[in-house]
Amino acid sequence: MLHSCARPLGGQLCKNAALSLTAAARNGYATEASFETKPFKLHKLDSGPSTSVSVTRDDALVYYRRMQTIRRLETSAGNLYKEKIIRGFCHLYSGQEACAVGMHAAMRPHDKVITAYRAHGWTYILSDDVLGVLAELTGRQSGCSRGKGGSMHMYVKNFYGGNGIVGAQIPLGAGLAFAQKYNGNDGVCISLYGDGASNQGQAFEAYNMAKLWDLPAIFVCENNGYGMGTSNTRSSASTAYYTRGDYIPGIQVDGMDVLAVREATRYAIEHCKAGKGPMVMEVLTYRYSGHSMSDPGTSYRTRDEIQEVRSTRDPITSFKDRMLSTELATAEELKKMDAEIKTQVDDATKKAKNDKEIGLEELTADIYSHTLEPVIRGTTPWNAMPHISVAGNR
Repeated sequence: MLHSCARPLGGQLCKNAALSLTAAARNGYATEASFETKPFKLHKLDSGPSTSVSVTRDDALVYYRRMQTIRRLETSAGNLYKEKIIRGFCHLYSGQEACAVGMHAAMRPHDKVITAYRAHGWTYILSDDVLGVLAELTGRQSGCSRGKGGSMHMYVKNFYGGNGIVGAQIPLGAGLAFAQKYNGNDGVCISLYGDGASNQGQAFEAYNMAKLWDLPAIFVCENNGYGMGTSNTRSSASTAYYTRGDYIPGIQVDGMDVLAVREATRYAIEHCKAGKGPMVMEVLTYRYSGHSMSDPGTSYRTRDEIQEVRSTRDPITSFKDRMLSTELATAEELKKMDAEIKTQVDDATKKAKNDKEIGLEELTADIYSHTLEPVIRGTTPWNAMPHISVAGNR
């Protein structure tokens, strides 16, 4: 059974939300549906991913749950910051959920990721641990970095942070891609940065090295329109970030469409696997909050602009509309899932507030993954502490 609608999906009217339902209904649900994405823009590529994409019911439910969990998690993080339970820097990912969820959907278990300081969503995605993120934000022992890293320095398996220095993760990502090639495991490294970091000299140095050695590196510019409080049109002579690699092929994708991001990432991974070297991918997205919690986010853009994106391009509500219009899920089912997510995040928030902080003895813990120096120098040569391993025992 085909359905059509004229509601906004991903910022454009969908004449036929379901182009095809490709499998028989199961328990009253469609098991698969196909959609059209916005066209991909290409640089130094003869062809790109198909704009006709499909998704199974099971995968759609996973993507929706993950995006909604990130949104709820970041709402909780914002509230904890306002309560002064989270201190220091705190950069929220609200509005950009489809970027992380779509890329992760295309990744293999041995692929690696490194990003900037807007890292909460990626940490959750790669660990499936809401408490690990929130407890890290509150500086408690259940945090993914034992409360020692905070908002900008979160690490889990195959996720290398959370980096506080603007653009620093780009050459580090090239190094991780070099390790993938050296180990010969056909893995890639996805290195994410914002349009605000796109003009860093180290980005172009990393591009050059990655192309010289044909590294399996995917450089992803999450273009949310603003570098801190500066519009990209005021900071960049060229805002076609997918072409910035010059001699490196590039692709631009609608970062508010989780399926488009998934397909573009699959395409980029196949490009790297084939030994063709790196790729630059630009995802067009938007952040609802300010650059960080200390930025109200309305001094350089209007509230109307933010509301317009929320009402026409929101990655979660647009994907929800797609799921409902093609009978991949029912409104009641998604409402129940929303309630489950709220309970999960609320419970994790309570634990993150009441959890213990680590003791002083962990100040010199886990400096090495394999202990190279049993004693770590303190503030003076005669003030030393033993190196202990805690992460391996968790």
